[in-house]
Amino acid sequence: MPEPLIDMQHLVKKFGDQTVLQDVNLAVMPGEIVGLIGPSGAGKSTVIKTTLGMEVADGGTAHVLQTQMPNRQLLGRIGYMAQDDALYDTLTGRENLTFFGNMKGVAKADLTAKIAHVAAVVDLTGDLDKRVSGYSGGMMRRLSLAIALLGDPELLILDEPTVGIDPALRRKIWAELANVRADGRGVLITTHVMDEAELTDKVALLLGGKIMAFDQPAALKKQYAVDTIEEVFLKAEGVD
Repeated sequence: MPEPLIDMQHLVKKFGDQTVLQDVNLAVMPGEIVGLIGPSGAGKSTVIKTTLGMEVADGGTAHVLQTQMPNRQLLGRIGYMAQDDALYDTLTGRENLTFFGNMKGVAKADLTAKIAHVAAVVDLTGDLDKRVSGYSGGMMRRLSLAIALLGDPELLILDEPTVGIDPALRRKIWAELANVRADGRGVLITTHVMDEAELTDKVALLLGGKIMAFDQPAALKKQYAVDTIEEVFLKAEGVD
């Protein structure tokens, strides 16, 4: 039995008197895409940040790649895309990718080809030599996603990666995520797009800081007696 790439056990996070995460249990296995869905403010980004050690947990444990987090040595094996783009806007897209590729330890002999591949996935090939300060918000999101994909990380953790991205490109990105899964790597993705949740292997529904349901999309639809994940989401929220 393979070991989980992410293993959250009874994770708790508080901000002052407010408990944002309550007893969160979640696992991502090799060769699996797990979608984390929930309304704004449900705590999806906090789950990710606490898992990666960017926020200190108030209870429970988070192991990533079989290692208790935080652990800086693991960061080169993880492709992380935050909601906020962390880019160098005085550099070009190519220079950003080169910088982060070097930080991830991508071999110099492979870097040019790998940059070309991820740029093609996010449709930035023609804009790589433009300064990021001239990019639109959508282009910055695409560059951030390209950086996360760079270096074939064992684990991808993507926080709302397709916000502001058109449907055709979204389909291309999901095809790349399917390739990641086929390679035996893992993906944890948060999304507001319910059609995307249908493409995952398992969906975790986060409401009020708790995982209310965690199963395959088909199993959740059967459990809630509905036809779509969007209807699962609405029914779990108590919306008629």
